[in-house]
Parts: sequence; C-alpha cells; structure tokens
Amino acid sequence: MPTRLSKTRKHRGHVSAGHGRVGKHRKHPGGRGLAGGQHHHRTNFDKYHPGYFGKVGMRRFHLTRNAQWRPIINVDKLWTLVPEEDRQAIEKNSDLVPVIDTLQFGYGKVLGNGQVPQRPFIVKARFVSAKAEYVPPTLLSLSPTYLPLLPVGLKSRKPEAS
Repeated sequence: MPTRLSKTRKHRGHVSAGHGRVGKHRKHPGGRGLAGGQHHHRTNFDKYHPGYFGKVGMRRFHLTRNAQWRPIINVDKLWTLVPEEDRQAIEKNSDLVPVIDTLQFGYGKVLGNGQVPQRPFIVKARFVSAKAEYVPPTLLSLSPTYLPLLPVGLKSRKPEAS
C-alpha cells in the first residue's frame, strides 16, 4: 500500500489520531485476554467461538484418551503397507509370506471392507472387527492381540528344521 493512502496520513491534523485524549492508545481498552466474552465481546464469541461457554455431558474423572485411539484400515488396503521390493520378492518366491504390523503404520483396528488380494499374509493388530476376523482362504491369520513391534518382514511358510 502506498504511504499516501495509509491511515497515519489521513489522521494528520487530528490531534489524537482516533485513539482519544484520555486513554491515548495505551493499556487494555477491551479488558485483558478473553475478558468480556459474555458481556461486551459477546458478538465475537457467539460468531467465531460457538459453544465456548457452558457444559455438555458427564464428567469423566480418569479419562484415558488412549483407550479410544484406534485409527482404522480396511483389509483391502493392508497390502499397500508392504514395501514394493518385498512384493516383488513374494512374487518370485511363493514360500515367502509378509508380516504386516498395523501399529507400526499408525493403524489400531482392522476392518473387513473390500477384496483381499489373492496372496497369503499375516496381520498383527490391536483390534479386529468381526467381519475382518473371518479368515478367508487367502489370509493366513489376524491377531487381535497386540504383539511386540516388528517391521514388515518376510517369513518363510516352510517350517524350520530343528
């Protein structure tokens, strides 16, 4: 904006430049902080912060938010968590089975929507829906209990010789 159009230029010749003789553009004319939310600043609070005042619902004294944390992923998206180089290795060698730990990728619950790819794989998850828990022939297993964090890796389907 050019200087000639600025507010300071417009106020030249007007003694207090719109800030008054007593207060002189100092201190806190509207009150400190969020003061006046239910009084002289009510229109601002109603317009831009609806629901700021008041209570809703019950109090939960020992609320643990982590218990409700369970980002979801559908069964058809699980295969996208397997890295590309692992997918290529699986296509070459049919004895390899990927182990997918959903928690490592930030997912807490596996849901059963979509088509499962025609490859077996092992899934580790904290929570599994009833629809996803039904194991189609292509899926090896879904573990509803959380197991220690393991990176996506490849396991051989053949039992180890001991």
